[in-house]
Amino acid sequence: MNTQPTDYSHQQLVDALLAEYNGFIADGADDLDMSFDEYKSYLQGCTHSQLITERSCDDVVFTVSDFMHAWT
Repeated sequence: MNTQPTDYSHQQLVDALLAEYNGFIADGADDLDMSFDEYKSYLQGCTHSQLITERSCDDVVFTVSDFMHAWT
């Protein structure tokens, strides 16, 4: 199934991005600029299109659908 970015709500995108970020934290990433709570606040203030570009999704190699399937 090929989904479009608009098929996902703001909260679904935030939840997926937070799951990914939590994975970075669990993997011991030491180059993160924000704590989990700071990142959550940042994401909640983003527009829908800003959330889509937050993970550099595109229409060919790594789609929003791919990202959502990986993190939800």
